[in-house]
Amino acid sequence: MSDPAAKVIDLLRERSESISCAESITGGAITSKLVSVAGASDVLLGSIVAYSKEIKISQLGLSAELIDDMGLVSKEVAIAMAKGARQRLGSSWAISSTGSAGPTALDGSSPGEIWIAILGPDRQESVKLSLNGARQEVINGAVESALTLLERILRS
Repeated sequence: MSDPAAKVIDLLRERSESISCAESITGGAITSKLVSVAGASDVLLGSIVAYSKEIKISQLGLSAELIDDMGLVSKEVAIAMAKGARQRLGSSWAISSTGSAGPTALDGSSPGEIWIAILGPDRQESVKLSLNGARQEVINGAVESALTLLERILRS
């Protein structure tokens, strides 16, 4: 089985670029996967786990209006989280995650509904995931999907 985290670290190192993370639903698990790779410190600058609305606002610079208008689980919030991490941590790239792991809905979003956003020097991409399973399975699926998407983008 391939390891997208290792591939992401290698690709960023080859490009002399860096990454930061802004995580909500994944609670730092994307960062943890990256850190598990030897040499991650060459490219990983940091991470902000913004689990609450208030931390998304104070630490990532999101507006309360954006969250109120679009909802915590939205493409717009995911993109704003990635922008906030990239700006505040000074990285070339940023990846963010927001969503509902369940067992109940969050802010009108069904369990398993997740948004991942990736921002780079001249690239912005977001993807909506609909994952099934228990809470930890949903989180693990979000992490794997996020890193696989980032690897694909870095290769393109």
